[in-house]
Amino acid sequence: MRKATSALAALLLAAAGAALAHHSFAVFFDETRDVTITGTVKSFRFTNPHGVIVLDVAEPQGGAHREWRVETNAPVVLMRRGWTRDSLKSGEQVTVQGWPSRDGKPYMRLRAARDAGGKLIGQAAFSQSDD
Repeated sequence: MRKATSALAALLLAAAGAALAHHSFAVFFDETRDVTITGTVKSFRFTNPHGVIVLDVAEPQGGAHREWRVETNAPVVLMRRGWTRDSLKSGEQVTVQGWPSRDGKPYMRLRAARDAGGKLIGQAAFSQSDD
């Protein structure tokens, strides 16, 4: 019985560690740097556990385009900040600001999004503790 209890305790501790690690965005995103990109919304998934904005971004060095994925907070957090499922529509031009991925891929954690006129659409994460 004692071995089973110890094994169960070890399993629960490992699961708790994995859950905490999931919410440590510092592993994936460089919060010491800030990136701003402008692109056309391809899609906006307002889903759990985190929303995702997919943008078509023109490269500054020429006509090439690159797809960027922008991770947001969970919908419940976004709704508290005024976001809705319709906050972003496919085809809209937006500028997003956030933390870039540590591995250099076109992936970032959203801080704020603005429409083509510069008006704030909404904010997402201010820090890791906001999620």
